[in-house]
Amino acid sequence: MSSEHSYERQGRKPRVAVVFGGRSSEHGISVVTAGAVMGAIDRNKYEVLPIGITADGRWALTADDPARMAIADRQVPRVEELVDEEAEDGAVVLSADPGSREVVYAEPGQVPKALGEVDVVFPMLHGPYGEDGTLQGMLDLSGVPYVGSGVLASAVGMDKEYMKRVFVSYGLPVGPYVVIRPREWDQGAPGQEGAAARKKIVDFAADHGWPVFVKPARAGSSIGITKVGELAALEDAIAEARRHDPKIIVEAAVSGREIECGVLEFEEGPRASVPAEIPPTTSHDFYDFEAKYIDSAAGIVPAPLTAEETAEVQRLAVAAFEACSCEGLVRADFFRTDDGGFVINEINTMPGFTPISMYPRMWQESGVSYPELVDRLIQAALRRSTGLR
Repeated sequence: MSSEHSYERQGRKPRVAVVFGGRSSEHGISVVTAGAVMGAIDRNKYEVLPIGITADGRWALTADDPARMAIADRQVPRVEELVDEEAEDGAVVLSADPGSREVVYAEPGQVPKALGEVDVVFPMLHGPYGEDGTLQGMLDLSGVPYVGSGVLASAVGMDKEYMKRVFVSYGLPVGPYVVIRPREWDQGAPGQEGAAARKKIVDFAADHGWPVFVKPARAGSSIGITKVGELAALEDAIAEARRHDPKIIVEAAVSGREIECGVLEFEEGPRASVPAEIPPTTSHDFYDFEAKYIDSAAGIVPAPLTAEETAEVQRLAVAAFEACSCEGLVRADFFRTDDGGFVINEINTMPGFTPISMYPRMWQESGVSYPELVDRLIQAALRRSTGLR
């Protein structure tokens, strides 16, 4: 079978479908990220097809207008704002035939319109229903290459519990944590449902000390996370986390500096960027959603680490990438503890990707510009075979 791509046979530029939005609570950040990527894609080299997923899950054609996809007046944009009125009732559909990469636009009562083949998907989705392996599985079934990790790595990278279990199995250092699954909230006598689950958390805090961080187990962008300094604040923190995910994870506070490191897939394998440090912020209790995206808390790039510390965090970042079978890109988040060691907190298989986000900034400092970074990810996806690999 010829390895020649269809766009090469047809003498056209490869068509990149940038998919963004989605059903998760990170919908708006996904739109912002996609806008930045669309603005950086070389239009002399690629065709771009913007596809937004509305908050209720409908795939829609949207305006190719990155300027409308930025944060304005401290508000994140939404896909619904980018859909033309004439297209409000239509939907975009990928072919279920793995031998065809046609994209179709369908409106009620109208003959579907073929929009041509898509050669690669750039899934700029954050959180469940996109970053967690669900979209990746659909694209695998459709036979369409895509940027980033496959089904398994995406699912593991989204679930903080199983991510940590994988890290531990590979000998990577993680901090103390406890997980409460959905069914644990339903157990107990009438009127006492969830009592054992709450005791489990209280006992954990008694063992490891306050504060603790209460988090949705399968969410990102620091959404739904609460730093809890005392027992009285625990109930509200649990409710907030469970508003985003019925499964929660509670982590002990780790005393130390926050360090991040990017991993990027090159032709010969993954490489780590220079690391960055997230300094303590006085206006926020921790590095939460508003600090990251609204107030743009400044990170230090490169992090003020010794050469030995830099080499160690880079080694751990690549090891985490490999442990979870990741592809394309990962941002690995660490704590440099007071005793001089490193603890890995989590990886993000589709990190924030605006030019001021930490992942692109770390690679900029490592010699890979933002447009080159986008191009490398697209090219890596185009080289990769579909299906099992």
